[in-house]
Amino acid sequence: MTQVVSLAAADSAGERSPILPLMGELVFGLVIFAIFLWIIAKKVVPNLEKAYADRTSAIEGGMQQAEEAQQQAQAALEQYQAQLTEARAEAARIREEAREQGATIVAEMRGHAQNEAGRITEAAHKQIEAERQQAIVSLRAEVGRLSTDLASRIVGESLHEEARQKGIVDRFLAELEAGEIRPEKVGEDA
Repeated sequence: MTQVVSLAAADSAGERSPILPLMGELVFGLVIFAIFLWIIAKKVVPNLEKAYADRTSAIEGGMQQAEEAQQQAQAALEQYQAQLTEARAEAARIREEAREQGATIVAEMRGHAQNEAGRITEAAHKQIEAERQQAIVSLRAEVGRLSTDLASRIVGESLHEEARQKGIVDRFLAELEAGEIRPEKVGEDA
């Protein structure tokens, strides 16, 4: 600083310093610098401050939007988890209903199968009984025919008269079934 003052004093004394400009140039430069400073302060700085404020608000807005997005994502996650829980409960309910329906269907099918088995068994018993009756009738006729043939041979005359033969055999078998006739063994003494 002392050098600047000594240089300014030397300039006023008439000696010119090679480092310092002339006083008129120095004043002109200071005025131009002040004008540039004023232009920068009035035109450039407000634009810079506006850009800074816009950038700050954009960053703050972005942060606020990010927070809102995070809150929305959290709400969506909670809603998704609630829906997932509800869907799991619904699936469990549907599975339980399906099990119950399956058990009902199995019980119905067992009932139908038992009814069908009973019906088939009853039909088989009826068929067996019918075949048994048919066999009895057939055997009676055969026994009657054989008895008549045997009696014809023993007696020596023909007993092939159909109505008479049938009546004799039927009467004999009825008495035998009723227990009125007791078969006797040949060769036994009475």
